[in-house]
Amino acid sequence: MRSPGTVIDIQGEKTLFSYHIAYAEVSRMKTSISVLVGFVLLSFCPLMGYGAEGSEGQPQGAATTPAAPAAQAAPPTAPPTVGSMTIDDLRKALGFSMYFQGGYVYNTRNPSSQENDLRIFDHEADSFTLDLVQIRFQKDADVGGLGYNFKFSFGEIAKLIHSRGLGPQTLSPQTSPGVTDTTPFDLTQAFVTYNAPLGKGLQISFGKFVAPETAEVIEAIDNFNYSRSFLFNYAVPFTLTGVRTYYAFSDAFNAAFYLVNGWDNTTDNNTGKTVGLSFGVTPVQPFTMAFNFLYGPEQDHNNSNERFLFDWVGTLTVTKNLTFVLNTDWATEQNVLTALGTHDARWYGIAGYAKYSFNDWFAVAARGEWFNDPEGVRTYAALTSNTAAPPLPDGIGRTLKEGTFTTEFKVAKNLILRPEYRHDWSDQYSFDAGRYKTQDTLSMGVMYLF
Repeated sequence: MRSPGTVIDIQGEKTLFSYHIAYAEVSRMKTSISVLVGFVLLSFCPLMGYGAEGSEGQPQGAATTPAAPAAQAAPPTAPPTVGSMTIDDLRKALGFSMYFQGGYVYNTRNPSSQENDLRIFDHEADSFTLDLVQIRFQKDADVGGLGYNFKFSFGEIAKLIHSRGLGPQTLSPQTSPGVTDTTPFDLTQAFVTYNAPLGKGLQISFGKFVAPETAEVIEAIDNFNYSRSFLFNYAVPFTLTGVRTYYAFSDAFNAAFYLVNGWDNTTDNNTGKTVGLSFGVTPVQPFTMAFNFLYGPEQDHNNSNERFLFDWVGTLTVTKNLTFVLNTDWATEQNVLTALGTHDARWYGIAGYAKYSFNDWFAVAARGEWFNDPEGVRTYAALTSNTAAPPLPDGIGRTLKEGTFTTEFKVAKNLILRPEYRHDWSDQYSFDAGRYKTQDTLSMGVMYLF
């Protein structure tokens, strides 16, 4: 909230400010005209005979005045320093970077709720949004040394990825249905790593880190598309908190082990723990695969009902310009309470991606996807028609599909524009407060990495 301040003469300040701007502009114009006139005169002097010996400007035999010595060029300004380091050296030493993301999403149905149903990060319809601003610090750990990774997030997306127990309890509709939050800040990653001198280096990390599942990440600049898939929104967690170990056995195989509180839980909601395994495999150089597994109790105050997730991502780099990606997820959970009673729940789906770069500044990408939520336990809370309902799944299944076409323009170094068209289908009346089975959006995403 903004507090009322002292009333000042804004119009007067604007007038004075405008006068100074106008005066400065006139001064700059005079200087520019003088320089231009001088340049023209100097250019025509040889043609007119001025400045040559015996010309009208200097009679023959007349004494000449020695030319003044050329002014010494000012030494270059030294870059600002902190101690013995320049600012740029300090930035590199800290691993500092910043990221900005914003956009506009137009829903062709103009929903009265101004919501794009079943979307998470791009849920606001017909509105400009400041999606995400991040401040990052990252240092890789050398063998026998320490490293760190801190990622501070601000903006609309920061409201939707809060993990339980860290700050105001909001989360996204996927993990905290019916709860709203206005805190646009999230500590998305915060962990330290010790690279133990065992073999090639055993990395042991403690803290909070982004979950490795699915082919997409929180920051759109690292994805093929501006919007996120249903798999990213509903099939997997956003973040994990606990301990992670990682070891690269070779260039073709690596493995990681996780012991964490659970899905999007900084503070655990039960006394059980979730375990995870990840494997990276490169059978041949153009083709890589990632296998991810998570298993553990995720329900409040319950250590018995287990949730299992299998995630697989395959990436085929045909050429440096053409890439294909396939992602599939399968998950189950025991004894989930719904409006129709307690049921074992499942959710699963598959998404395919393709991207082709025509040159350094233009590319196109496409995504097709199918996602099934037979018991409605993952998608129910994201429907605007259920916003006021208690956080209890309705037990009605939904099958979702979507097709997305994205163009990408690199208009400057690290500045990307992504116009995008997306069409969503559902076998239920899932869009615009339960009135339609389809939804179309046109988006423009803006991303900049510093």
